[in-house]
Amino acid sequence: MNFKDFTDKIDEIKSTKLGGLEAQFIMAPKLRLKFDKEKIAASNPRKAAVLALFYPNDKNQTTLLLTQRASYKGTHSAQISFPGGKIEKRDVNLEETALRETWEEVGVRSTSVEIIRELTDVYIPPSNFLATPFIGYVTERPSFILNHEVANTIEILLTDLLDDRHLTSVNLSTSYMKNIDVPCFKIDNHIIWGATGMMLSEIKELLK
Repeated sequence: MNFKDFTDKIDEIKSTKLGGLEAQFIMAPKLRLKFDKEKIAASNPRKAAVLALFYPNDKNQTTLLLTQRASYKGTHSAQISFPGGKIEKRDVNLEETALRETWEEVGVRSTSVEIIRELTDVYIPPSNFLATPFIGYVTERPSFILNHEVANTIEILLTDLLDDRHLTSVNLSTSYMKNIDVPCFKIDNHIIWGATGMMLSEIKELLK
């Protein structure tokens, strides 16, 4: 999709009803429970925010930024995710958290980002985070500067995200589930699943 075609639709994106949990759970593992608000609250989750950042690539195609986390001894080591992280005391709100984390992780200045809207929270049981995604855009492809938390940037075309041929499943074993088939996006040989896949699913349904 041409980037101007994307920006021309921003008002429509802002006003379209979100798909919510129904859209997210298209890409959720079968064992993934739909935690209700009361159960999530009882878990006292840590709050976090992420940014789904759109921008034009060198061919003016609408592109979405993902990152591959650095390897470490933790639940989300080396996984594909959006830029983002936990809220800090200095953050005024979760939108500021998403922008600050994006600046710290990949070097995109907060002042250059236009936030389009907030999406549906995603509860992440293994790390007990409640993550709030935001959609935003910049008008030029950023020059990324990665910090120690990020191993690589991954740039995917919006047209590939919207293409159902990139939907598949993969058999995985993790610290909390063994030998389970999980739905995923497979784009440019990147396997995107879990909370990030669920967020992408809501974005896909919104932009369709």
